Amino acid sequence: MPPSPFRTLVLLAALCAGPAHALTVEVAAPDELKPLLVQYLEAARAARLGEALDEAELERLRSVSAETARELLATEGYFSPQIDSSLTQVGDDWVLRYAVTPGPRTRVRSVGIDYAGALAAAGEAGPRLRARSERAFTLQPGMPFRQADWDAAKVALLRPLLTVRYPAARIAASEARIEPAIQAADLTVTVDSGPVFFYGEPVISGSQRYPESIIRNLSPLKPGQPYRVQDLLDYQAALDMSGYYAQATVRIEPDPELAAAVPIRVDVVERPEKLFSVGAGISTDTGARVQASWLHRDILNRGMRLKFDARLEEARQTGGAELAWPRNAKGYENSLGLLFKEEDIEGQESRAMVVAAKRNRTRGQIETTLSLQYQTEDLEVGDVVSASNQALTANYAWTQRTVGRAFYPRRGHVLTLQGGGASEALLSDTSFIRLYGRHTQYFRAGDNGRLILRGEIGSVLAQTRDGIPTDFLFRAGGDNSVRGYAYQSLGRTLEGGVASVRYLATGSVEYHHFLEGNWGMAVFVDAGDAADSPGALSPVFGYGVGARYRSPVGPINLDLAYGEATQKFRLHFSLGVSF
Repeated sequence: MPPSPFRTLVLLAALCAGPAHALTVEVAAPDELKPLLVQYLEAARAARLGEALDEAELERLRSVSAETARELLATEGYFSPQIDSSLTQVGDDWVLRYAVTPGPRTRVRSVGIDYAGALAAAGEAGPRLRARSERAFTLQPGMPFRQADWDAAKVALLRPLLTVRYPAARIAASEARIEPAIQAADLTVTVDSGPVFFYGEPVISGSQRYPESIIRNLSPLKPGQPYRVQDLLDYQAALDMSGYYAQATVRIEPDPELAAAVPIRVDVVERPEKLFSVGAGISTDTGARVQASWLHRDILNRGMRLKFDARLEEARQTGGAELAWPRNAKGYENSLGLLFKEEDIEGQESRAMVVAAKRNRTRGQIETTLSLQYQTEDLEVGDVVSASNQALTANYAWTQRTVGRAFYPRRGHVLTLQGGGASEALLSDTSFIRLYGRHTQYFRAGDNGRLILRGEIGSVLAQTRDGIPTDFLFRAGGDNSVRGYAYQSLGRTLEGGVASVRYLATGSVEYHHFLEGNWGMAVFVDAGDAADSPGALSPVFGYGVGARYRSPVGPINLDLAYGEATQKFRLHFSLGVSF
């Protein structure tokens, strides 16, 4: 039977084609350059794929790869390389060898940066912002020239402008003039800042359930105020923390045509109007706990929040209600609250009722709270103390946080100052002034560690402690006080219990070091005491080690502490950051 046309074509193709061979590529180059060449040379890629190549294709790859090598070396600052190659047959296969001598590296000789747009003619702020931008340009004279560094330096040059006043800034022109003979690179960049952007009015989308006034009043931005990216982040954080929104984004469109009054685009996803939640946990301070709460976020269709909650712990039980208004146009958040609580801690038993009106304001890193509070309390300590106390107090609290929103801060501080008082003439059993301060400082310690210094001091100025509710007095000891001692076990020791006193002083030094992943270790020294007079303060010490775990909901801390005064070890467990 005569051969078919298909078989004839296959036979002719086989006769005309040259033999195909496997390929091995070897590159001899300095260690810092070899991975780059092996990864991107066309011949090396063909060898990795195991392609069968004829001799003509091998020669093509040899030539093309040599040119690619020159281009790759140029991106690393080598513009005068010597590249030798050889193609050798070994049996039925081929070996392609490259010997690369990169030659001297080109270095930056000069840098010239020019500005166009509004920044070129800006007033007093212009020179400062230009200087800040130029300091961010990371490629300086004397440094090796690399394409990646050149690209990164231009991005860094723009960043200070994009984050403050000039969100439409761009690189209008750039040139790297290379003189291979003397290995010199002269760099020039022209930055067009575009116009200065000023805020306009918010444009809100996604607000259906709650009043839009909530979103507008949470804004720290004022129309006509110059643009800063941090302003948008602060606005977004305020929306996230308000409790009304599951998700919020705040942005602008960097359109130069809108620069005089750029709209602030706010997109929100609202939380449900009602929420019921339950929870359980355990603490070495107050024991096992269960809790439940019910929240209505839109009372009277005005965004007012009504919350009822109950919390049952082994040593403390609380139940209460709070009615809170959303932030008003002046930045204040007002609330009314009612709280019932019962405690039995270290033999001091108390039952209290608290009615409070509060006004809170947060501006940047500063949070302030002004409150008026009326409290009644029945108190017993063993068989020694049995009293009923009441006080109408005016209180002020000031807190500064420079740690951002990090669960695990490594720099910054949290400082809290409180002052308040009561008068016998106004629904109070005893006149007194209460002062309190607490400072926690975080320091970065190497790549994987941090150092924490904490101190607190408190005093109640009064003729006597009698008649003062225990919420305004002090005791020490426990997870967030002096470890190695039971919760609130440091105070006035009586037969049958430990009573609260008028003066407090504690301090702590703690070092954390994180290992692989989210696990870490801690060592610490705590000291402190509570007494009825400054002269009676006699600090006790606690030393210990601990384990740390960075969970998605915050740090989990497990500590084993030795109380020097009791000569006993004590286990402490806590979740979250202690400020």
